[in-house]
Amino acid sequence: MAAPFELGLDTFGDITASEDGSLLPAARVLRDVVEEAVLADELGIDAFGVGEHHRRDFAISAPEVVLAAIAGRTRRLLLGSAVTVLSTDDPVRVFERFSTLNAVSNGRAEVILGRGSFTESYPLFGYDLAQYDELFEDKLTLFVELLKGDRVTWSGSTRSALADAIVSPAIEDGTLRTWIGVGGSPQSVIRAARHGLPLALAIIGGSPARFRPFVDLYYQALDQFGQPVRPIAVHSPGHVAASDTEAREEFWPHYQVMMSRIGAERGWPAMTKQQFENAAGPNGALYVGSPESVATKVVNTARLLGLSRFNLKYSAGTLAHSALMKSIELIGTALAPRVREMMEEQRSVG
Repeated sequence: MAAPFELGLDTFGDITASEDGSLLPAARVLRDVVEEAVLADELGIDAFGVGEHHRRDFAISAPEVVLAAIAGRTRRLLLGSAVTVLSTDDPVRVFERFSTLNAVSNGRAEVILGRGSFTESYPLFGYDLAQYDELFEDKLTLFVELLKGDRVTWSGSTRSALADAIVSPAIEDGTLRTWIGVGGSPQSVIRAARHGLPLALAIIGGSPARFRPFVDLYYQALDQFGQPVRPIAVHSPGHVAASDTEAREEFWPHYQVMMSRIGAERGWPAMTKQQFENAAGPNGALYVGSPESVATKVVNTARLLGLSRFNLKYSAGTLAHSALMKSIELIGTALAPRVREMMEEQRSVG
């Protein structure tokens, strides 16, 4: 019997605004993220992911610590990163932290490993950006060895070798759920397949349909490497409100400022309202609208790409905590049940 479709929420701990428009301190935002996760758990959301960033517009730099705080106040949520920047961390320490989280949460931890779309962690932790590809590939091979749960003997080019090393705590039951986060590189898709790890696609622009070739490549590579079929997830931004108009009016000004700021850092032009409307339309990468509209779009994406999970990045720049809580309420009470209903209908027909 096929596993049920999962609906998750992701956040980077975006620095939000207070009622008077002033920016909240990161410490307050972190406490608010915990409350958002508690609400998601109460409403039956399947998974909650927090991203790792090292910049002032995002509060979360230590995902495992935030997730541990959430673990103590929740019962069923799967708790993961979105993503962990493995390139600028130590694989053994990452494994130990998530194994510890898995223990204190009674087996609910998971990790998405990636290189991240920002590069601040490289100079911050003393890594050379020129080794961008080498660092991730080398450290991933070690992490995959750690997942086997035995004594580890390993050597690579970017850190010291291990000889018959014991890493503790061991995963209590099975293995640590580990995904590879991919932003659109065929090489990254093939890497995930080679290691036999589930694929998490970050779709933050353009049409989700353009990622279908990556899904096909992933399945082909799994077959070539003799790996079994693995789950595929998508991470995309969005916002849910009572109506399509209300959702877009709430979301647009905050999203525009955030994307224009990030775009300026990368030499991109500022986002226009028309670009936003296109992205929020039926074929775009923004899931903004009423529960029914967003549910339809989520299910269409899931069908197109053969997804096992959809993760909605529900926070957007300075969009207030109160608005995020209302959005989560609608996601849990209206969007999630509708998505599950539509997916079950598809399964019954197919």
